[in-house]
Amino acid sequence: MSRDARINALILLVVAALAVLPLALGLGEGEEEPFAGADAQAETAITENAPDYEPWFTPLYEPPSGEVESALFSLQAALGAGVLAYYFGLRRGRRQGAERARAGASAGAGGGGGAAAGARADGPAASGE
Repeated sequence: MSRDARINALILLVVAALAVLPLALGLGEGEEEPFAGADAQAETAITENAPDYEPWFTPLYEPPSGEVESALFSLQAALGAGVLAYYFGLRRGRRQGAERARAGASAGAGGGGGAAAGARADGPAASGE
């Protein structure tokens, strides 16, 4: 197994552990919403510490349910991951294209061009015209 394959396998194992361990260890049991987001936890803490607090702003759009909110958040994360993947793929493709162009230029300058150079030098006479 190559070094890169081992690193990828280790990263995959860590990600799986991060997803499974909170569920396996029972973290969040006994709470109304065991895995609430940071916004909800902050709102709860603020209302406990300062019950008369008035928020400065209100949301532009309030989803009808928590499931819709989660779906929109997942869609946003997927779109962001897609944009990042496209950007990094584009950069890698451009870098590989530049490397191929440099390799082709150095091979063409050093060896005389091979069969293609010979065909150009002979011209139409080599083809029987």
